[in-house]
Amino acid sequence: MSHKAASFFGHSFRKASGRTAYQVLLLLAGLPLHLFTYFSYIRNGRDRQYTSMLNSVQSGLADRGQKEKWLEEYKDQLERKQKFFRENVSPADIHREAEKLADEKLSAESKRISEMRLEQTGQKKETYFSYFQSLLQKPAFLVVSFIPGFFMYVLLFLMSNPFILYIAERLVQSVGVIIGVAVLVFTILYISPFDPATNILGESATQEQISNFNRLHGLDLSYWQQLWNALKGIATFDLGSSFAGNEDVAASISNKFPVTLTIALFSVIMAIVIAIPVGILSATRPNSFLDYSFMFIALIGLSIPNFWQGLIFILGFSIHLNWLPATYSPGHALSLIMPVVVLGTALTASIARMMRSSLLEIINEDYIITARAKGLSYAQTLWRHAIGNAMIPVVTVIGLLFGGMLGGAAVTEKVFNIRGIGSYIVDKQFIPDIPAIMGGVVYIAITISLVNLLIDILYALLDPRIRSKIDHS
Repeated sequence: MSHKAASFFGHSFRKASGRTAYQVLLLLAGLPLHLFTYFSYIRNGRDRQYTSMLNSVQSGLADRGQKEKWLEEYKDQLERKQKFFRENVSPADIHREAEKLADEKLSAESKRISEMRLEQTGQKKETYFSYFQSLLQKPAFLVVSFIPGFFMYVLLFLMSNPFILYIAERLVQSVGVIIGVAVLVFTILYISPFDPATNILGESATQEQISNFNRLHGLDLSYWQQLWNALKGIATFDLGSSFAGNEDVAASISNKFPVTLTIALFSVIMAIVIAIPVGILSATRPNSFLDYSFMFIALIGLSIPNFWQGLIFILGFSIHLNWLPATYSPGHALSLIMPVVVLGTALTASIARMMRSSLLEIINEDYIITARAKGLSYAQTLWRHAIGNAMIPVVTVIGLLFGGMLGGAAVTEKVFNIRGIGSYIVDKQFIPDIPAIMGGVVYIAITISLVNLLIDILYALLDPRIRSKIDHS
């Protein structure tokens, strides 16, 4: 290992160990190595300068009779306390307690004075992390420790790249969000007044049948046991079987989720292709006939209910014109057109209005006026400086609405007889079929978390302020 590599890992370790969470990760990743170096740190006399100064200060305080002074003060306090509360305490016990308090006072005061002197001289108290960092600066140590500390060095290499670290942090946050969603949904289903056994077996079911059903599906267990089983199933991708129909939940969701995801993705693509140019045209011609027309159409798009628009489409394009199939058929591309348009109408309207308002705000900023004053044409200013910055809030709206489309597509799926994840969850929630609902919600939460991660990455690409913050974090 060269001095350059040693310097690189030493700098990366110093930067990463500034945060407690990263310290824990580095300790766990290189645990065998850290166990050895920590014992070495203790055996070699950790913080030798600090320990020497501490002993010197303690000796100085003791030589000046400070400990005896504190001892007499504590003895006087304890004797007055004994008399006030009329306690029966022997003089030996009082002396022993006073000596203990005086020793603690001497130790605390010695530490305070030692740390203050080190700070005044510009020196810092040596810690294990500073000791380990000094070892990393040595190429020979890197060679010896590379195998036992392999995972730690890989982690340090990844942490040295701010953008990779930024993505990793967002992934960890996404895992936390998914766990939180799972716990919240399970808790709501657990306290729900609906009884799965009664709803599935019917009102005529005997108590023995209900008890057998609850025992078979683990509903007789405590809240914490059921929650743990649910979270364990999600972590291992073993979602179990549904209460109704005894279907494999993972297989059912894997068949239904791609349909909803496909419709949502095509709806977003349609919305972006139409809404972004419309928003730009409206913003560049404010208060014109074109602007008013586009925004009026967008307002209509926001106001139309999905189910009504879907029924009108079926009536017009399927029944009267016979252009498109009325219901969805797997593998039939034309059957996707109407659901995509219905689901994407409100999204298109929202993005167009947001793009217009965001771009109008940007083109009136001082830096845009300065760019024009420097001689850039209107088109150059618009495409180089305005549109990129205006896209930042638009990206946020797209991500939020896309997440809403995945969970809220049930109405559109019902209208067009689409067996997607939205209608699947709606059908199961009135039982309530806990494994099926948990699986569907978690799939949606994972997808939304990945979309939010993509949005964060787009933020970093679009906004130089965020890139600068990432680089200097």
